[in-house]
Amino acid sequence: MPRATNNPASRARRKRIMLAARGFFGARSKVYTVAKNTLEKGWQYAFRDRKFKKRIYRRLWIARINAATRPMGINYSRFIHALDQKGITLNRKALADLALNHPTTFKAIVDAARK
Repeated sequence: MPRATNNPASRARRKRIMLAARGFFGARSKVYTVAKNTLEKGWQYAFRDRKFKKRIYRRLWIARINAATRPMGINYSRFIHALDQKGITLNRKALADLALNHPTTFKAIVDAARK
């Protein structure tokens, strides 16, 4: 009896990889093994960087809050501590948005945290 290789499934698997590799440069989009390696590495980077993006945004928000609080005579860490003591539960994303787009509201929050 001849050996069965399930050719339709193998072809579909290779085709799926080659379709995903469209737009890559040179052999990365033409040769199956190179395309597969490139895609797998790209998927690793994508997984890692989805986590890393959250850290980058948090750093950005902290920098914006710090830059907005310094002219008001308080630094970031004292401001966050004061918010915690007063029970004001705004996250850093919201605080950074207020500092950037609504400075008067942010100043009121700083004043409320200071009292």
